Amino acid sequence: MTDRVVRGGVQVAADLAAFVEDELLDGLDVAAERFWQALDTLAHDFGPRNADLLSARQKMQEQIDRWHRDAPGPVTDRDAYRAMLREVGYLVEEGPGFSIDTDNVDPEIASIAGPQLVVPITNARYALNAANARWGSLFDALYGTDAMGDAPESGGYDPSRGRRVVAWAKDFLDRTAPLAKGSHTDAGGYRISDGALTTAEGVALDDPRQLAGWRGEDDAPTHILLKNDGLHIELHINREHPVGGDDPAGLADVVLESAVSAIMDCEDSVACVDAEDKVTAYRNWLGLMRGDLKAEVSKGGETFTRRLAEDRTYTAPGGREVTLKGRALMLVRNVGHLMTTPAVLTRDGEEMFEGLLDALVTVACACHDLARAGGNSAHGSVYVVKPKMHGPAEVAFADEIFSAVEDALGLPRHTVKMGIMDEERRTSANLKECIRAARNRVAFINTGFLDRTGDEIHTSMEAGPMVRKGAMKETAWIAAYEDRNVDIGLACGLRGKAQIGKGMWAMPDRMAAMLEQKVGHPKSGANCAWVPSPTAATLHATHYHAVDVAARQDEIARGGPRASLDDLLTIPLSDGRNWSDDEIADELANNAQGILGYVVRWVDQGVGCSTVPDIHDVGLMEDRATCRISSQALANWLHHGVVDRDRVMATMREMAQKVDAQNAGDPAYRPMAPDYDGPAFRAACDLVFEGRAQPSGYTEPLLHKWRRVAKEA
Repeated sequence: MTDRVVRGGVQVAADLAAFVEDELLDGLDVAAERFWQALDTLAHDFGPRNADLLSARQKMQEQIDRWHRDAPGPVTDRDAYRAMLREVGYLVEEGPGFSIDTDNVDPEIASIAGPQLVVPITNARYALNAANARWGSLFDALYGTDAMGDAPESGGYDPSRGRRVVAWAKDFLDRTAPLAKGSHTDAGGYRISDGALTTAEGVALDDPRQLAGWRGEDDAPTHILLKNDGLHIELHINREHPVGGDDPAGLADVVLESAVSAIMDCEDSVACVDAEDKVTAYRNWLGLMRGDLKAEVSKGGETFTRRLAEDRTYTAPGGREVTLKGRALMLVRNVGHLMTTPAVLTRDGEEMFEGLLDALVTVACACHDLARAGGNSAHGSVYVVKPKMHGPAEVAFADEIFSAVEDALGLPRHTVKMGIMDEERRTSANLKECIRAARNRVAFINTGFLDRTGDEIHTSMEAGPMVRKGAMKETAWIAAYEDRNVDIGLACGLRGKAQIGKGMWAMPDRMAAMLEQKVGHPKSGANCAWVPSPTAATLHATHYHAVDVAARQDEIARGGPRASLDDLLTIPLSDGRNWSDDEIADELANNAQGILGYVVRWVDQGVGCSTVPDIHDVGLMEDRATCRISSQALANWLHHGVVDRDRVMATMREMAQKVDAQNAGDPAYRPMAPDYDGPAFRAACDLVFEGRAQPSGYTEPLLHKWRRVAKEA
C-alpha cells in the first residue's frame, strides 16, 4: 500500500509530497500551500474536462467504426467520408491563414538547425550524456562506428584507421569551411594573423567570416572555432597527441556542435507507473534545471562523476571574448492526456490525470533555471513537449493547462513554450488549427511515424486488413503526412520561431546507412530530427553543414502545398491479394518478436526504451511507439481473419523462446519460456488480443497494469 498524505483536496503519495516540499520548492518563491492548491485545481477543475475530451475521442471512434462496418473496404466516396468525419467532429473547419506569435524563443529552437536527442529522464547518466552532447568528437564517431563503411576491429588503436578518419574529416572541412585554394589536407599548420585564419603556407579561408574564434596563442592556437550554416566546428591542434603528432597540421580532433537540443522524456521512453518512478523522473529533471545533477559512472575500470558540461569560451576576431553553450537546450516531454497516476488521488479516491501532474511539477522544476544565470534558457522560457493530442480542442486544453500553471507559479503568460507532436491522425488532419490553438506558445511540431501508424491502423480498424508493416512507408498517407507537416508549419509562420522536426533513426549501430539516408530530413525542410545517441548526433550534424535548411524552407514555401487532405486520409488497406502462408508467418513472427523483445524489459525491468534485437538480431531503438504499431498490426489481422488466435499464440510462444535466447547474457532477465505465464508474456499477449479495445490503440494502460503486477511480485 502507498503511504499518503493529504495536501489541499488531494491525497499525495508521501514520497512525492516530501520531494515537492523538501526539494522542489526549496529556493523558489512559491509557498507549499499555493503549490498544493494549484494541484487541487488541476485535479478537480481540469480533471473532469480531461475526461470529457477522452470521452469525445471514444465517441468519435465508435461512429467511425460504425461507418466502416456499414461500408467496409477502401473508401470509394471521398466526399461522403470527409462529410462523416466532419459530422462526428473529427475534421474541423479550417480558418484563415495566420502566423504564430511565439516570442522569447532561444536560438536553438528558432534559428539553429541541427540534431535533437530524446532520452529517458529516469536515467541520470543518459540525461547528462544527452545534455552534454551539444559537442561531439567527429574523430571518435567515425573511428568507433561503421560510418566509413566498416566497423573497427577489437584491440588497441589502429593508426591506419586513424588516418582514414583524419582524411574523412579533412574532406568534410574542405566542403564546409574550404580554403581559398588547395585542401586542408595540404595544410602544415594553422595560425591567426590579424584576426584571420591562415595555414602555415599563408592560405586563408575562402570565406574569412567563417572564423568564429580561437584559444591559445595567435601563432600556435590550440583550438580553432569555425562556423557554417549556424553550427560550429572546433579544430583541436595538439602535436603531442598520438593523432595530432601524426598529422602535418597537428590536427588531433574535429569537434562538432551536435545535439543542439535534447528532449528529456517523461513519456514514451520511460516506465513510470507509480509515485516512486515519478519522483525519480522529477528529481533528475530538477537536477538538470538547477544545474547540479550528477551521476557516478564506471568506465574502463575507472569510476568518475559526470556533471553538466561547462560553457566554452574563445577569443573572437576583433579581440572580444565569445562564449558558447556547453549543453544542449533541454526540453521536457510530459505525458499526454490519456493516463492517470496513483501518485495523486482526487478527493473521491480516483487517480489524477498524469499529464496534469507533469505540467505543474516539470514547470516548477524549470523555475529554478529561470532564476539563475547561464542556465538552460537564455530567454526565460520553459520548453514542454506535449505528445499524443488528438485535434485542436485537446491542444487548446493543453494551452489552458499551461496558463493555469503559469498563474500558480507566478510566471508571465506564455513562459511555457509548447511542442505539438503531430503523431495522431486527427491532429495531422487538423494540423493548422492545432497550431492556431497554441499560436502564442507553440515552438515545436514534428512527425512520429510509428505512433502515427498505430493510430492510422486503429482509427480505421473496421475498414479491413491493413498492409504489412514494412509496406506502410510506401503508402500515400505517409508521404502526405510528412510533406504536409512541413508545409503547414511553414505556412503558419514557424520559420525563425519554432522547430519543424522529423522522427528517429532507429538503428544505432548502422551509422553508414544513417549518413546515407538521414540527410533527407534537412532536405525535407526539417530544422531538427531525432537521433538515438550522442555519436549519431555528431554524424547527423554533418548533414546540416551540407544542407542550408533555411534556404530549403524558403524554396518549399514558394512551391506551395505538396499533398492533399485526401492523400492524408487514404486508408492503407491491403490490395485484396492473398498473401502466401510464408508472408503471413513472416509478418506474424516479425511483429510478435518485436512486441515481446520490448515488453519483457518494460514489464520485468522497468526499461522504457532500449536497443532491442529484432528478429534478424539487428539492434533497434524500441519504445512504446514501436510496440503500438506492432500490436495494432496483429490486432487488425486477427480481427479480419487473416490469422486466428491459435496461430498468433503459437507464434508468440515461439518468439518468446527467441527473445529468451537473445537475452541469455543478461543476469537480470527473467525467461518467458517454458511456462509462458509471467507478467511480461501475458502483457504482450494482451496487447494483441485486447488491442482493438485499447483507447486509440495505446499500449500504456496494459503496460502499466502488468508492470505494477511485476513490481508487487
